[in-house]
Amino acid sequence: MIDANKLVDLAIRLGASDAEVYAASGKIITVETEHGELGHAEESISEGAGIRVIVDGAEGYSSSNDPFRFEDAVKAAIVCAKARPKDPALKGLPLKPQAYPGVSGIYDQRVADISLDQCVDLAAGMIRAAKEDKGTSVTAAKFSSVVSDTVIANSNGVLVEDRETVVMGYVDVIIKEDGQVSTGFEYDVARSLSLDLGSVGTRASKLARDSLGSSHVSEQTSDVLLGPFAFGDLLESTLLSSVSAENVQKGRSGLAGRVGEKIAVPELTIVDDGLLTGGLGTSKSDDEGVPSQRTEIVTDGTLTSFLYDSYTAGKEGRESTGNAVRGSYSTPPKIGARNVLFEFPRSDVIKETKKGIYVNSVIGAHTANPITGDFSVECRNAFVVENGVMVKPVKSLMLSGNVFDLLKKIDGMGKDDRLTGAIISPTVRVKEMRVTPGA
Repeated sequence: MIDANKLVDLAIRLGASDAEVYAASGKIITVETEHGELGHAEESISEGAGIRVIVDGAEGYSSSNDPFRFEDAVKAAIVCAKARPKDPALKGLPLKPQAYPGVSGIYDQRVADISLDQCVDLAAGMIRAAKEDKGTSVTAAKFSSVVSDTVIANSNGVLVEDRETVVMGYVDVIIKEDGQVSTGFEYDVARSLSLDLGSVGTRASKLARDSLGSSHVSEQTSDVLLGPFAFGDLLESTLLSSVSAENVQKGRSGLAGRVGEKIAVPELTIVDDGLLTGGLGTSKSDDEGVPSQRTEIVTDGTLTSFLYDSYTAGKEGRESTGNAVRGSYSTPPKIGARNVLFEFPRSDVIKETKKGIYVNSVIGAHTANPITGDFSVECRNAFVVENGVMVKPVKSLMLSGNVFDLLKKIDGMGKDDRLTGAIISPTVRVKEMRVTPGA
């Protein structure tokens, strides 16, 4: 593993007042389909380091994936900082904490030991399961396993190491029958090799089969059941952006100045938990070495906190919430959610719905306005629900609204939590949403 402290010391000797090294190494195995059959399998090893420095009140960043050029990256970060103007809001890097919390469920030795051949077999089984319905064709499928080791060290004494694993399986299918066409997709992701990949394939083909024979519905205001994928996508593109302290401070959030205000139904609490057992965003610390924690964003319907990294927290003279995240060592940290959870009375929300529309997933959530919360999305695999049963599939449906209005109209939440990236999302019933037929 990279000697992060050695690079930190070099940066200080070269004139940095503060220095940080984020080092990462890992193995990724990916198996993908070509023309519906197994076609590409690859195992890759990566190692790299990102160096962040502060010189005369200005920040610089550089990275490298060449161990023989890590020292050059330190020098480049120094040059970058010297070329930038002083930032009065920059309060320095995180201080060494008293201790880091313990976390569990983020590493599985079976994933670390898995071979390329085993991954190919797992992907093949997932595809076979999808094709057990003889009318199903697989349009895309992917299986991947990741094992990574990270070290964060800085000149204030921070030194934290983590080892993590992730596995993911994805299937997209199509059925053509009697002149009708329908599609379906499923995926699952976990920290351990506990995924039932056959079930992923089976669920994808079943969804496509159930969606055959779809028909239009009229424009209407209806109770809408947002499935885990649909609800997660909508909130990731709207609410999570709005609770970023950076966006709040830059005037890019519709929630600026609203802490202490009711923004959701009174029964709803929204939590970001960096300590969640087995969570995809779980680790001892965030990606700049601040200990992970549990932060209530919304408490009983009231906005209680935004998400902060050290820089945005320093602007307000407060502590970071441990929400600095990185896509890789090649980029400096930015604010991001860790594991977003919803606390609300749970029930079999579909079974309890007398009349409504169920939406499995949506297309176009990324086009939502993160400031106003307005969205307009296309629904994929939607169904009319009557007396607790999905009675018929719906063709080409559009759903529009405002996420802040949506939070005030939630009146049911299922027990079917799914990991959908940073959000652990259930099925959510929302009263009186506007739905219109698509083209």
